[in-house]
Amino acid sequence: MFDLDRWREIFQSISKNKLRSVLSGFTVAFAILLFTLLFGIVTGLQNQFKTAFADDAQNAMFVRVWKTSKPYRGLQTGRKIQLKNKDFDYVKNEYKDKIQHLTARIYRGVNIRYKRNQNNYELRAVHPDHQFLEKTIIDEGRYINGLDLKRESKVIVIGRLVKKDLFGEKPALGKRVSVDGISYKIVGIFSDEGGDREERLTYMPVTTAQKLYGNNDYISQINIGYDPKLSVDAAIAFGNEMEKDLRKKLDIHPDDQSALSVSNMAEATKATRMITVVLVVLVAFIGFGTLIAGIIGISNIMIFSIKERTKELGIRKALGATPSSIIGMVVQESVLITTIAGYLGLSLGTYILSQIGDSLEDYFIKDPYVSSGIVIGATVTLILSGLIAGYVPAKRAARIKPIVALRAD
Repeated sequence: MFDLDRWREIFQSISKNKLRSVLSGFTVAFAILLFTLLFGIVTGLQNQFKTAFADDAQNAMFVRVWKTSKPYRGLQTGRKIQLKNKDFDYVKNEYKDKIQHLTARIYRGVNIRYKRNQNNYELRAVHPDHQFLEKTIIDEGRYINGLDLKRESKVIVIGRLVKKDLFGEKPALGKRVSVDGISYKIVGIFSDEGGDREERLTYMPVTTAQKLYGNNDYISQINIGYDPKLSVDAAIAFGNEMEKDLRKKLDIHPDDQSALSVSNMAEATKATRMITVVLVVLVAFIGFGTLIAGIIGISNIMIFSIKERTKELGIRKALGATPSSIIGMVVQESVLITTIAGYLGLSLGTYILSQIGDSLEDYFIKDPYVSSGIVIGATVTLILSGLIAGYVPAKRAARIKPIVALRAD
């Protein structure tokens, strides 16, 4: 392996047969390049799936209601379904063994003013558990708590960009702002992985909103975080069961999809996993197929190379070269060409992914890259490929009898 003379002979052989060496390397480089690009694209698709749900808990469910589109039990079409506190309490009590987090949500557009600065923002009135379902990150202060609900406190939690709009670089925690003419105290400032839109939201206690904005017990939707110990299939069954029960409770036709829906992250998770598995299997099949084609290609080129060097190998054997030394030389040359070409293909593939990554977001591919595990696997594959591609022709070359080789044209 570390025989300097052998390495000198290998490099001389490569330099004397440039075209053959380039063709040998090209087949491997192209195979690894395609392999890298395909796996990079799959990783990009996985990143897109993760980003799409980045700002919501993976165990979340969302109960939403609208108007009916079918008559039911003597009730007319177009009836507006309204969730109330009793529906929230029903879900809380009926499914408490399967629920980790639970919150109502009320939507309202508000104008928030601080001194001369003002702007319009979306307000969400929520329960304390909303922080965990929305994956809200508290940067300063705190979130809504149980005491705020009980006291119907006029407190508000604002997003990072709301603070920037109204206060700039000045402190905002503990200050009072006017929300549609009503004074609220800022008790927390948050950030959110969901991006700018999520960081321009504001939160207040659901009881405060119900008292001040309508004096009723209406809620817009119910958000649930199911027990993470539930399997994906069990979580989907739980969501279907709850939807069926709520339809009965709210007098909604079982097939009326326009009136009520339960969006379940478990269903999205299951679909994503299935798509990812199919893509990985497909890409692995294509990638390894291409790699095998590359191995076969370099093996054929090495066989042709052996035929060209028949007389040379015969002279080597006549001068005392052992079969193992000939096999070692040919395999070593094959491994060297394969490794260099494979590394070039891998580097080129990684470079292409880094350059075109941003432009692929329109095709739902985000930050495509090749993981370190794939890189290590590809490196090992390269070495094995070189051994496989070089061993067969090397073994054939070692069997050549000197007298036969010397007679070759």
